[in-house]
This record gives sequence, structure tokens and C-alpha cells, in this order.
Amino acid sequence: MQQLSGMDSMFLYADTHRAPLEVGSLQIYDPSTAPNGKVRFKEVLATFQSRMGRFPMFRQKLVEVPLSLDHPYWTEDEDFDLEYHVRHISLPKPGDWSQLMAQVARLQARSLDRSRPMWIAHVIEGLGDIPGLKRGAFALYMKMHHSMIDGVTGRDVQAALHDLEPIQADVRSYQPSAGPGTGTEPNRWNLVAKAPLSALAKSTRLTLGLLRATPGLVRAGIRMRSKPGDPVPRTPFNEGRVSPNRVVDGRIFDLATMKQISAAVPEMTVNDVALCVVAGAMRGYLKANKALPEESLVVGCPINVGTDEDARSGRGNLLTIMTVPVHTEVADPVQRLKAIHRETLGAKAATEDMGARTLTEIPLNLPAPIARNLFPLLAEIAVRTQSLTFNTMVTNVAGIQKPVYLSGARMIRMMGLGPVIDQAGIFHTVFSYDGMVAITVTACRKMLPDAAAYADQLEASFRELEAAALGASRPPRKVTRKKRRKVTKKAAKKTAARRASSTRKTTARKARSKAGNGTAAAAR
Repeated sequence: MQQLSGMDSMFLYADTHRAPLEVGSLQIYDPSTAPNGKVRFKEVLATFQSRMGRFPMFRQKLVEVPLSLDHPYWTEDEDFDLEYHVRHISLPKPGDWSQLMAQVARLQARSLDRSRPMWIAHVIEGLGDIPGLKRGAFALYMKMHHSMIDGVTGRDVQAALHDLEPIQADVRSYQPSAGPGTGTEPNRWNLVAKAPLSALAKSTRLTLGLLRATPGLVRAGIRMRSKPGDPVPRTPFNEGRVSPNRVVDGRIFDLATMKQISAAVPEMTVNDVALCVVAGAMRGYLKANKALPEESLVVGCPINVGTDEDARSGRGNLLTIMTVPVHTEVADPVQRLKAIHRETLGAKAATEDMGARTLTEIPLNLPAPIARNLFPLLAEIAVRTQSLTFNTMVTNVAGIQKPVYLSGARMIRMMGLGPVIDQAGIFHTVFSYDGMVAITVTACRKMLPDAAAYADQLEASFRELEAAALGASRPPRKVTRKKRRKVTKKAAKKTAARRASSTRKTTARKARSKAGNGTAAAAR
């Protein structure tokens, strides 16, 4: 049994039925690499069952402390049922991309059951009309509550489920996991008895954390006074409360091309390029809908300030938010990229001034009775006062840069999904895997009715930036000897055709001239 940290608990306390704080992923697989050339659902179940020990959170559920006197605990579910958590569905024909996105959006909108381990996975078949996919391709949509996962543990989940080579699952070893397990329900009154000491320890750490954070807050205040920031403009994505309905879509880009763009503009990073693509998409979409503000939109970038050791020690999420103006008022994509780079440098410096790691001690150590009521209250005040700190969130997750396999099937695409909140009804996830970068948008349907149109803007923004950054610097395409021979033969054929046509025309002209001369002589 392990207690949730204050920050992990915050994700539970800030949950609403309209905006559950849950993160998801969508992977698409090519089964032709499996030993039998196909993957059955039972093989996926067997894979999940064999990997439960690699990620213990798979089997753990929440236990609340009576009267909310302390933060909840994780404990093993004594009635864990794998077939509740891993499900099997299929798209109706024809099974195209828009149908897949609609299905994923519906699944993302459903809140997880808190009485069970807070994750769910759906194997989705019937992808029969998606370009680039081989016959039998399937998807895996997986969702987990943010209280149990962050960037580090997210990679742990992927590593637990996947192999670095195509290995067939052993379905003979699979046993349905319904029924009693090895876990035992803790005595809740024992948890109540622990609460006073836990609250005292948290209050002490909170006081020390505030003392350590004060110098950083002072430095940040001085920086803000010397360089006051512009107010965050409102857009259709930021109009009040979000609805419980979601839309999802995205595009996949070449990581090597992103690196070429960053190299073509001095000092740029791939993360700067991704922010510029998102900024261009927001600019294009809002401009097309006559809703583009004159001021720059602002992006909130979650930063994981924890370490692998923090994750292993059970400290859970250790996050802070870095806000970056992304200069959507700038039409030229290269100039916008340069401006974003300058802003990210300044935002990182401000984050370092504040001591982001030190600031996490505050939500980590707030006593449960205060935290449970404080976070929803602050969110409500923000909505009522219409106080924005950013227009959208953009999170960047670096995945493994080599192929991985699930039950022998090679993963060929991976996309991430994030939560939306009141006043910020659009969320971008940038996920890199095996030489590809997927930029995915998750949004409130009321605030973004047409996700496909927005995804088209992502594509257009990337192509515009690519053309502007690489148009002059891209080296000329090399022509191989084989291609040169093909070009030469093609040119020779065209030349021969032109000569033959010219010869036919000359012969016809002489014939007409001769006939004309004969007619004139007869007339004389």
C-alpha cells in the first residue's frame, strides 16, 4: 500500500465530470511481423497478463481515507479482472480515419471508474480504409488517470507492454483473472489514525518548502516587473467551461525533416519547431474563422522536474507549467520560429529563477482537507474572473527511436491524448517514435467542432515552415546513373516523336503544294 503524493492527489481533486484529468495514447500496429502474420485478441490479453508484474500500478486501485482526512492510498485490487480493463471493439465499414478518430474521442470522453484500477485499453479492429495500413492492422487505445502516470511512468508503461523484437504471446498460459486476488482491503480506521501525524509532517514540509521558495519567487517578481507580460487573449478555445464531449485528430511528421528545419535556423531546437507548427495551426484556424486576436497566444508547457529516482521512490508527478508566447501575430513562419525560441529561453530562465523543483513542495505537502477544497475553489475563481494563464497546453514526450512490438505486431504509429480544462478547451500532444513525430489535438467539441479542419491546419503549418526554412537551403536532388539513363531514354523518345511529327507535317505540306501546282497547270 502506498499513499498518493499531494500533487497526484491534486489531479483527483481537480477532476470534474466534464473534464476528467486523464491521459491517453493511440498506437497502430502492423500484424504482418507477427510469427503467424496476424494477432488475435487473446494474444493481446496474454501479453497484458504476462506484463502485470512489470508495472504494478496496473493492479492498484484507490482507497479513500474516511472524512477525507488524508490523501488516498494505492492498494492492490483483490478482485482485479483483466478482461474488464482490456476490451475488443471494431469500427463499422469502411473503417476510415475519421471513424477511428470519432471512436477514440468517445472513449476519451468517458470517465474512468474509481472503484477499479484507473486505466482501460481497447483493441480496435476494422481499420480497412486508412491509407498506408496493411490488411489486418489494428489499433490500441489506452487511457490512464493522470494521478497514476507522468512522463517517466508513461515510458515505463510502454516498455512493460512492448518488446524490441517480434515475440508471439503464449496464449496457453492465459487465465481469466476475475475473482479473488492477492490484495487485501486496508482497514480504513487505521488510515484515519495515521492522518494526524501525516498532516503534521506535511505541514512541516510545507513551511520549509515555502521558506525555500521565497527567494525564487522574489527573483521571479523582479523579472516580471522589469519585463511585464502581455495579457493572455481570449479565443473560441477559451470561452468558459468545457463540455463533456471530445474531438481528436492529428498528423504525423518526419522527425528528420524537423531536425533539418531546426538546423537551418541557428540555435533552434526540435521543440521550438513543434511549438511553431502548433502556433501556425492555431493562427490558420482562428484566422479562417475570423477569430484571430491581434495579441500573441500563449502556450502552457508542462515540465517534469522529477527524476527517475523520484518515480521509483513513489513521489509521483512532479510537474510545473512554463508559459510561452508563441507569436501567432507573426505571419512569416521563420520569424515566428525565431521569436518562439527567444521566448522559450526567457521562460526557462524565469522557471529557474522561481526554482520550479522547490515550488513543487507546495502542492506536494498541502494537507488533504485543504487541498481537496482549495484546487476546485481556485479553478472556479479562475472561471468566474475569466483569468487565463495560457490558451492551450502543449506537452512534448520523447519516445523510443526504434521499432517496438506488441504480441509480435510492429507499432507503426503512436499518438498521445491529453486532458482539457475549463478555459483551455484544446490540448496538444507532441510524441516522437521511431523517426516520426505525431502532433495530436484533443479538444472540447463545443470549442472545436471540426477537428479534421484543425488537423489540416497542422499539416499546412508544417509544410509552410518547411518550405520557408528549407526552400533555399535544401541541397539539390541527386540524380543517380540509373535515373539519368531513364531520363535520357525518355528525352530521346520525345525527340524522336517530335522529329517524326515534323517529318509528317513536311510531307503533307509538300503533297498539298504539288497538288495545288497540278490544278493550276490544268486550268491554264
